[in-house]
Amino acid sequence: MSGLIFDDIGAFKATLPAMRSVAGLDLGDKTIGVAISDRLLTVATPTDTIRRKKFGVDAESLLALLTAREVGGIILGLPRNMDGSEGPRCQKTRAFARNLSQLTPLPITFWDERLSTVAAERAMLEADMSRAKRAEKIDQVAASVILQGALDRLRNI
Repeated sequence: MSGLIFDDIGAFKATLPAMRSVAGLDLGDKTIGVAISDRLLTVATPTDTIRRKKFGVDAESLLALLTAREVGGIILGLPRNMDGSEGPRCQKTRAFARNLSQLTPLPITFWDERLSTVAAERAMLEADMSRAKRAEKIDQVAASVILQGALDRLRNI
């Protein structure tokens, strides 16, 4: 049942089933923002925010959502430091990927998420979203920023 984890997005793309969407995840300590692409892998749409409890519960909620949406792969935002190095948050994300890969056959890859939350916040401010609405949606919008960046790259491989 173990899925594959790819550091190279090109290798990830080679394993994706045709006409299946891809999920982008923004992992936080308290929430997991989820965005899902269309089946042509062109547009990322903010979808859901999962409140984190413990890994088993989080994974069950996430995999149920991904199954219902017929997702063919997972892209995790990798929170690199501004200098490009990987710190403790990257290690947590990689550990999450390893644990999740034991529960699903879906291929998993990573996308540099530096400044994704800043971009998400800016987009919501430009859309004149209220503070309360921004707080509710920030994680899934950040996930869509991550996913859109990866989709744009996938199109050019």
